[in-house]
Amino acid sequence: MTTATQTRKPGARARLIAAAERLFYAEGIHAVGVDRLCAEAQVSKRSLYQHFSGKDEVVTAMVQARAQEFASQLVQESLTPRERVLVVFEELNRGVESPDFRGCPFVGAVTELKDRDHPGARIARAQKILLTEYFRAALSDGGAIDPDLLAPQLTLLFDGASAHALVQGGSTPATRHAVETLLSAHGM
Repeated sequence: MTTATQTRKPGARARLIAAAERLFYAEGIHAVGVDRLCAEAQVSKRSLYQHFSGKDEVVTAMVQARAQEFASQLVQESLTPRERVLVVFEELNRGVESPDFRGCPFVGAVTELKDRDHPGARIARAQKILLTEYFRAALSDGGAIDPDLLAPQLTLLFDGASAHALVQGGSTPATRHAVETLLSAHGM
């Protein structure tokens, strides 16, 4: 027997955030208007304004949803410290092979929003800090020489690999080689 809860589609707020994730990532925050967002989410404009004060608030909620998704992916307790670093780049390599890949969504959001004080931009920047902290913790756990120096280097390498994948149209073995070289040079 199917209950109403099992067959009910997500609420308007959840559908708006999901539509924003798809459209803003694929086409850009400024390229997608409220009408298009509502049509994609299958909600009325009235419904959008019942849940959000406007598009900026939808952008912030979308970045927050992506941030929660990203943070949950960083929980890798069963891996060695070295593997915890490498898995981030393996996931990136898997992602860049998708025809829907448009780079790091957090870098994209900050770049497109322009306003560093926009709540969505602040959340996106916090995610880049979280990635660096994740690397720092793994490096410390693995006994790396100078994790405070290496962690931001790995974040830069991640962001550079994302950008490279956009420009070149795919992943490159050079990223994995660079990460392996840095880890080895730091005693991991």
